Amino acid sequence: MNYLTGFHAIEERIKSAKSTGPLLVAKAGPRARELVNLAVSCKIRVDRVGTFELDRLAPDNRGVALAVEDAGDSGPDISLEEFINGLGDQKNALAIILDEITDPHNYGAILRSCDQFGVDLVISRNRRSAKHADIIAKTSAGTVSWVPQAESANLVRAAAQLKDAGFWIYGADMQGEPVYATNLLGRVALVLGSEGAGISRLLRESCDGMVGIPSMGQIDSLNVSVAAGVLLYEVQRQRVHT
Repeated sequence: MNYLTGFHAIEERIKSAKSTGPLLVAKAGPRARELVNLAVSCKIRVDRVGTFELDRLAPDNRGVALAVEDAGDSGPDISLEEFINGLGDQKNALAIILDEITDPHNYGAILRSCDQFGVDLVISRNRRSAKHADIIAKTSAGTVSWVPQAESANLVRAAAQLKDAGFWIYGADMQGEPVYATNLLGRVALVLGSEGAGISRLLRESCDGMVGIPSMGQIDSLNVSVAAGVLLYEVQRQRVHT
C-alpha cells in the first residue's frame, strides 16, 4: 500500500475517482477538514488514526494521508494505439516522449507543465521506473491524476507510430534550432532525454529535427523539467497566435 500526503495530490486524486482510500487523518486542521469533507462526498472512507501510527505509515505527512493501491504515478491510462485512433480529424495534437526521466521531482514537474499547456499524451518507456509515488504526486501538484499517460516498451517504435499518424518529432537539445524559429503547428511530439545521457541515439535518429532554448547563462543547459515548460509554452504560443 502506498500513501499520498500532499494536500493538492490528495485532493486531485480523490476528485479523479481513482482511489478507494481510506483517508487517514491524525490532525484535523482547516485543510485536512476540507479533504475529509471531499472524501465523504466522494464516498471514500475516513479513518481517524494516531499521530504515531500515521508517521509510521506515511512519514512525510501533514496530518493526513490517502491510501492508494497503485504506484500513484499513473494518470488516465491509455495505449498509444487508442490515442492515435481517437484523434480522428484533429489537426493539432501534442505529445511528449520521456526518454528515461527517472528523477521523481523532474517527472512530477514535467507532468504539471503538461497539464498547464494542454499536452494530449505523455509517453514513457516505463513510467513506473520513477516509483516515488508521493514525490511525483506532490511535485505535480496532483495533476498526475489527470494527465493521460501511455507506456511503450520501445520508444523508437512509438515515435514511428506517431510519424505514421502525421506527427512531427522534435528532440530537445540546447544546440538545436531555436524553438521559436521552428514551426510547431499541427501534430507534434517533443522528446525529452535524461539530464545525464540526453536522448538515446536511436531515438535521436528518429527525430525530424532538434529544438533548443537559446541561453545567455554561464551553464549551457536547463533542468529538464524547466526546459519542458519553456518548450511547451512556445508550442501553445504559436497555436494561440497563429
